[in-house]
Amino acid sequence: MQYSWLLIVLKLLPLIQPCFSSVSQYSVTQQQDVPAACNIHYPFGIPNVSTPEPMRGFEILCNSSNPSNPMMVQLDNNLVEVKSISSDGQIRVLLKTFASRCARGSLEESQDQGKEPIVNLENTPYTFSHTMNKLIVVGCDAFAIILAPDHSTVSTGCTSFCISEDSITDGVCAGVGCCQAKIPAGLKIIPLKFISIRNITGAAPKFKARPGVDPKYKNLTGDEDYGECSKVFVMDPDKFTFSRQNLSIQRQNMNEEGMEVVLDWSIGNKTCAQACFPGNSNCACVSKNSYCNNSVEGVGYRCYCSDGYRGNPYFKDGNGCKDIDECAEGQSDCESKCTNTEGGYECSCPFGTKGDGRRRPSGSGCKRLPPLDIVLGVGLASLITICIISFWSYWAFKKHKIRRGKQKYYLKNGGLLLQQHVSSQVAIVRIFKVKELELATDGFHESRILGHGGYGTVYKGILPNNQPVAIKRSKLVDESQIEPFINEVVILSQVNHRNVVKLLGCCLETQVPLLVYEFISNGTLFQHLHPVRTLATSPMNWEIRLRIAVETAAALAYLHGVASTPIIHRDVKSSNILVDENYTAKVADFGASRLVPHNRTHVTTVVQGTLGYLDPEYFHTGILTDKSDVYSFGVVLVELLTRENPVSFDRLKDDGNLIFHFVTLVEENRLIEGFDKETIEEAGIVQLLAVAQLAEKCLNVKGEQRPAMAEVAVELEALRRLANQHFVQKGKDIKTSPTTSLAFSDMSTQDSMKSMESHIPSESQSSVSHIYSSGI
Repeated sequence: MQYSWLLIVLKLLPLIQPCFSSVSQYSVTQQQDVPAACNIHYPFGIPNVSTPEPMRGFEILCNSSNPSNPMMVQLDNNLVEVKSISSDGQIRVLLKTFASRCARGSLEESQDQGKEPIVNLENTPYTFSHTMNKLIVVGCDAFAIILAPDHSTVSTGCTSFCISEDSITDGVCAGVGCCQAKIPAGLKIIPLKFISIRNITGAAPKFKARPGVDPKYKNLTGDEDYGECSKVFVMDPDKFTFSRQNLSIQRQNMNEEGMEVVLDWSIGNKTCAQACFPGNSNCACVSKNSYCNNSVEGVGYRCYCSDGYRGNPYFKDGNGCKDIDECAEGQSDCESKCTNTEGGYECSCPFGTKGDGRRRPSGSGCKRLPPLDIVLGVGLASLITICIISFWSYWAFKKHKIRRGKQKYYLKNGGLLLQQHVSSQVAIVRIFKVKELELATDGFHESRILGHGGYGTVYKGILPNNQPVAIKRSKLVDESQIEPFINEVVILSQVNHRNVVKLLGCCLETQVPLLVYEFISNGTLFQHLHPVRTLATSPMNWEIRLRIAVETAAALAYLHGVASTPIIHRDVKSSNILVDENYTAKVADFGASRLVPHNRTHVTTVVQGTLGYLDPEYFHTGILTDKSDVYSFGVVLVELLTRENPVSFDRLKDDGNLIFHFVTLVEENRLIEGFDKETIEEAGIVQLLAVAQLAEKCLNVKGEQRPAMAEVAVELEALRRLANQHFVQKGKDIKTSPTTSLAFSDMSTQDSMKSMESHIPSESQSSVSHIYSSGI
C-alpha cells in the first residue's frame, strides 16, 4: 500500500518526539517546509515539519506526491485519508463500510455481522458528528441498529427492504432499498448490530433480480446477487445519493468503497469553565480576541475568534485573531461612509443628512436635512466648540494657578532648605505631594480626624502601599520661624527610638505644613487612664502603667541627651503618649518642641504648654530647660499612680489641681489615701510610695533640684524589675517588655530599695517594713 511507510513513521513518533502540552506556550504561526498541497492550521500540523509542533492527536501526514488526497490521519491504528479540515471543529475523512453481509440460499447461510465498529475513536480528540452524519443502510434485507454504550437499549436504527422493482426510486432513501437514521451525539465508538430481516421473519425477500431473465438488469452476471447483499455505514448524507445501482453489490467489493464521514474535534476533555477560567495558563484559547465554547458533544472545548475578528484563536495576539476591516472588504452595511473600528465598524452620514448610515432593513439609512436644520446644526456645533474651548482654557488656567499656589507655599514653607538637607542626606525624610495626602485622607474628610490639639488637627491616612499613617495639619506658622521649623523636621527625622513616634515625612505645598508620622493604633495613655470619660474598654492595670512610665522616661532621656541635638518636648502629657496594640508607649506631638544647642543649657521662648502639666518655673520666667519636661513627666507619674485627671472640677475647690492635692497628701502623711484599692492590691504600698517619692522629686518647684530624665528612667526601671520579681514570687504571669536603652546595675536597684524605705512616713514605717519583708 502506498501509505505503508507513513504508518511506520507514525507508529515511531511517540519514541522520537516529546509530548505536546498546550498551545499557550507557542507564539509562531508560520509553518516551515510544509507541502503546498497540505493546507494545515494549528492545532493540526505535520510532525517534525510544522512550527509549532501539532497538539497530541492532531498529527497529519502529508504525501505531496498525491495531490488529489495528500493528507492522512491515524485513527485506531489505521491511516485514514483526510478530505478537509475546518477551523470550526470538523474534519472530513474517508472510512470504509462499517458492516456488510450477503446471504445465499437458506436462512442458515445468512451472516450476522457488524456488532463491532471498524473505527474506534477512543483516546482521540475526535467524535462522530451527529449533526453532519447519518446511519445509512443499503439493501433489500437489512435491519441495522446502534445500541447504547452498555448494549442494553437501542439508540437509533432503520430497516431497508424491497417490495417490488417499481417500489425502488432513485434518489429516495426512505426505507425501500435504502434507509437512514440520525446518530446519537458524542459517539466515539458505534455499537452496531446488523441483522437480516429474513432471520427475524423467516421469510424470503419479496424482490430478487434474476440475471438473464429480468431485461432491465440483463448486464448482471452470476457473481452479483441483486438485493441479497446489503451494507451499513455512517457518512455525510449530502455526499450520498441512492440509486438502484447501489443494490447491485459485488461480494468482493463490499468494503472497499470509501465513505465521506465528518468527525468533530475538540481540545482536551474539560469544559470551558474547567479549562479556561481566569489565570489558567493551560487554556488553548490564548488570543485576547478569542472565546471558548464547549463542544456540542459535551466533551472538550473549541476556540473561536470573537465577532469582528478572523484568524487562529490558538495563537497569541499578533498571530492570532486579528481585526477584520469590514469597510475595505465590503462586509459592512454602511450606506455612505464606513469607519473601521477594533472588532467592528461604524457608519455615518455625510454633512447635511441624518440617520444611522446603515442600509435598510438593518438601519434607517441617511436622509437629507431641511436647510433650517443645517443652520441650527452648524450653530449648535459652533456653540459646543466654543464651550469646550472655554472650559479647557478655564481648566488649564485653574490648574496653572493651583500649580503656582503649590510652588508658592512650597517655597514659603522652606521647601528649598529642606530639599538641600535631603539631597545632602542630612535628613532622611520623604517630601510628600499634597495630592498623595488628599487621596490618603479622602480629602481630609471629617471621618478621618483622630483628634485636635493645641498645635493642629491629626488625620488618619492610608498610603497607596496600604501603610497607615497619622497626618498632622499644623496651625499657621510664623514666617520668621520657617528655618527653625525645617531644622526641627530635619532633627526629628533622625530620631530613632522605639518609644518615639517616627516622623516619616512632610508636605510643604499647602498653606500650613503637613507632617506625616507612623500610625499608632491603640489611642492615647489619657484614654486608657480615664476610661469612663473617654469610653475606653477597660482601665490599665498597674504593671502596664509602670512599664509605660519606664518607656516614656527612656524616650525623654533619649531626646534630652542621647539624640544628636538635644530636644525639649515642652508638652509632655498623657494625651501625647500613644500606645500601640501591645501597650508599648510612643511619645508623640513635637509641635511645641525646641532644639537646644550643645553649648547652652536653656532657651527663652514664649510660654507654651497644657494646664495642669506646665512647669511653674518656666511659666514665671519663660526660661525653658530639660527640667521643664521632668516636671511635666512628674505630673504624668502622679496621673499613673492615681488615675486622676490633672485638672478636674469634680474635686473640691482646693483640690481641683491634682498636683496641689498630691503635695498636700505628702505633707500631711496621707499619701496612701490618694491610691485606689485596686492599685494597692496590684502593686503594693512599698512600690507605690517609691514611685510617689520619685514623682515628688520631679515636681520640685525649683528646676535645678529636679532629677535628670536619665536618672528618673534608671530608677523607674529598677522599680519595675523589683515589681516583676514580686509578681513572680506571688505566682502571677508577668508580661514583660524589652529593656529600654538606658542601662542600670543591681547596685542601683538596691539603692532604689533603700530610697523607697527612707521615704515612708515614720508612723507607717513598721507596717510597711512588715509588708515588704512579706514579699509584697
